[in-house]
Amino acid sequence: MASRLLGAISACFFMSIAQSAQSAIAPLQIRLGGAAYYDPNLNITWAADSNINGLMDWNAANTWAANLTISGVSDWRLPSADVNGDGAVVDCNGGGVTGCADNEMGFLYWEEGITTINPGPFSDVRSGVYWIATESSSDLSRAWALGFNMGQLATNSKTGSNYAWAVHDGDVSAVPVPAAAWLFGTAMVGMLGVARRMR
Repeated sequence: MASRLLGAISACFFMSIAQSAQSAIAPLQIRLGGAAYYDPNLNITWAADSNINGLMDWNAANTWAANLTISGVSDWRLPSADVNGDGAVVDCNGGGVTGCADNEMGFLYWEEGITTINPGPFSDVRSGVYWIATESSSDLSRAWALGFNMGQLATNSKTGSNYAWAVHDGDVSAVPVPAAAWLFGTAMVGMLGVARRMR
């Protein structure tokens, strides 16, 4: 009986350790020689400079991000507040909010602790408001934004002037080798094999 009780207690202990390890926030990883940081928690890469282009309206911010190239990497965008596309925006206020990873900028602020006071590896993190790519579902003249002075999430008029912070889907250092390169490499190996046989 005592061994069963000890086994049950041990199992509970190891399960609690496993759960706390799963909920731990993984650190950001440097990319592009310090021009970006990969976030393994969200599987996105953030531009290191949080204020590359200054204040702009929402449409200009989206256009700017879509045309941005950092260290030869393109396809940047503004952060999303509805990653799973279910139409619900999660307010991460206070941290520890279920589903907060669905709001990329809210997660960065509340879960990863990136603020104007604690910018982590990022430069020029402003205390003002940052645009989010997600539009308001109740009023298409407004879009979501996050204030970095206190982490408040709200909708703003798209014509207003806010900051823009570029993100990229996935890990920018994990660029797949193009199919043509694989084909060329295979052909070279084949040619070396033929040349070897001819000797």
